[in-house]
Amino acid sequence: MHRLFVALPLPETIRDILLDTMDGIEAARWQSEEQLHLTLRFAGELDRRAAEDLVAALALVRAEPFVLDIRGVGHFARKRRPHTLWAAVPPTEPLAILQRRVERACRAAGLPPETRKFVPHVTLARLNASSGPIGAWLASHTLLAAGPWPVDRFALYESRPTPYGSEYERLEDFPLD
Repeated sequence: MHRLFVALPLPETIRDILLDTMDGIEAARWQSEEQLHLTLRFAGELDRRAAEDLVAALALVRAEPFVLDIRGVGHFARKRRPHTLWAAVPPTEPLAILQRRVERACRAAGLPPETRKFVPHVTLARLNASSGPIGAWLASHTLLAAGPWPVDRFALYESRPTPYGSEYERLEDFPLD
């Protein structure tokens, strides 16, 4: 089985800026440089045949290249407890078009529809009950800005869990044209 997701890789210059923000919260699990990306669609656990079907469907996705940037930070919470810190990517029409086309390709490959609303972001840290408060970090990075950068491809990644967090491998790139 392969745990797969579709994402936009980030250029090194953007990753460097994001890495510079990763400090100041006790017990936060900060992402590594290799883990920084913008997820378009989580595919989940797929066997080899389903993974091949997904690759074939993604190869048919067509979209124009576009640009993105980072503007600010935020967090996701469950039951009022923060669990994820992220860098905000302002929604754009070209990004929305690409994400919808990736979603259609996933469905064409037999995946169930995604039920969560697409919120463009780059995950910076995972938090748990022992993590320190995030208010000061959010306030000090509220004006975070990076980019713009050109988006000329999306990629299929595999996520492998380890005791220290997931390791990601970029399996295949799909150029935009």
